Amino acid sequence: MRAQGFPPIARADARILILGSLPGQESLRRREYYAQPRNAFWRVMGALAGFAPELSYAARKAALLQGGVALWDVCRSAVRAGSLDASIVAGSVVANDFAGFYAHHGAIALVCFNGRTAAALYRRHVSRTLSEQLRALPCCELPSTSPAHAVLSLETKLEHWRVALQPVASRAGRR
Repeated sequence: MRAQGFPPIARADARILILGSLPGQESLRRREYYAQPRNAFWRVMGALAGFAPELSYAARKAALLQGGVALWDVCRSAVRAGSLDASIVAGSVVANDFAGFYAHHGAIALVCFNGRTAAALYRRHVSRTLSEQLRALPCCELPSTSPAHAVLSLETKLEHWRVALQPVASRAGRR
């Protein structure tokens, strides 16, 4: 079945772009990024940005925006059975319009990938379509917050994310 992604959550002054691969089944059903209750994304971002992960979806999105964080997925659409990234059919991927996104979000200083698959999809389907300047944006592959990536504890994932996002988040706070 072909899954359709969501529009980005972003303000024009966002400094950090966090990219997943494609929303899972629960996210698609609820029309919310990272809606799977066992996905650690909102717990990680809540700890880093100082909000309770139990807040409403609208409040969590607002906290990301206030913190200079944009959220999107690499895939605009793809064929996938279930929710696992490993089930994305490689030849079915249609990437989002990143050149257009970056044109309207010129303050992006760091691109973070929520897991290995998002990073690989970006390299395969997006990087080669971007200008040299956009290809030079710093990128960071972070441990997936997915419950399928259980090899690392929540605390370890949180520390990886904190180290990666802290320098850019700190600069954003001094504006």
